[in-house]
Amino acid sequence: MQADSKIARSWSAVRLWSDMIKLSHSVFALPFAVMAAFLAGRQIEPAGRPMLLQLSLIAVCMVAGRSVAMTFNRIVDAGIDARNPRTAGRPIPAGQLSKRAAWFFLAGAAILFVAACTAFWFFLGNPWPVLLSGPVLVFLCFYSLTKRFTRWAHFYLGAAIALSPPAAWIAVHPASLGWSAAFLSAAVALWIAGFDIIYACQDTDADRRERLYSLPATIGPARALWVARGCHVAVVVLLIMVGNRVGLGALFFTGVLATAVLLLVENLMVRHDDLSRVNIAFFTINGLVSILLGTLTVCDVIWAAR
Repeated sequence: MQADSKIARSWSAVRLWSDMIKLSHSVFALPFAVMAAFLAGRQIEPAGRPMLLQLSLIAVCMVAGRSVAMTFNRIVDAGIDARNPRTAGRPIPAGQLSKRAAWFFLAGAAILFVAACTAFWFFLGNPWPVLLSGPVLVFLCFYSLTKRFTRWAHFYLGAAIALSPPAAWIAVHPASLGWSAAFLSAAVALWIAGFDIIYACQDTDADRRERLYSLPATIGPARALWVARGCHVAVVVLLIMVGNRVGLGALFFTGVLATAVLLLVENLMVRHDDLSRVNIAFFTINGLVSILLGTLTVCDVIWAAR
């Protein structure tokens, strides 16, 4: 019974910390990092794909880096979250976690991130990940401050998460980094910015009360949603450019077509006067976009290398 109690408490703690950093949302960026890793891995002879160690370290870096950024966000926004009915139940404003504990968690995640970046140098002779690890963490964390002074914070968030494809590319084969990675990164940036604008429509009134900048709060939800739609049209165009530039095949372009359909559905589901389906549009559809496109891209690369 005592052992069962300890397991239950441990599992409860894991769930609490996972909820604090929204670990499940890693599904948005991780598949794009894996896509970039496999595209870069085509330059590796003779396998034509990244090594398992590279993929494992990329996954650790992604989760650790995102944990740093999300924890910093929860710490600096704790007061704002407490005054917003939608976010008041988050662990720190709800009193389930202390800021002190969150700072310790942030430090641990940062150490893990740097350690994984260092492993690329130690085991694979690639110094770039560790050399860039500090600036990357600063860039990721700075997002939490942008909504205090600019309406374009959604695009900063997109740019922060869009570091994942070029970062993975550099980790696997830095010499081949070029326009293909740039186009993929731009697609991720606009995809994230678009659905973050949609998500922010829920907090229009709260953002205005707190004098925070967001597109829905500054130009209104109706106009902001048109910006999101424009972003998602550009995403499809950029993905086509990626596929054409690197010579991907039918599987990848099937993924692009599915992405276009899913993004259309997402934008049709949400109207400025009806935000009841925002959560479905935000998590379910965007999760499908990243997993489906990532899987089909990897399969395309593996199939072509046979």
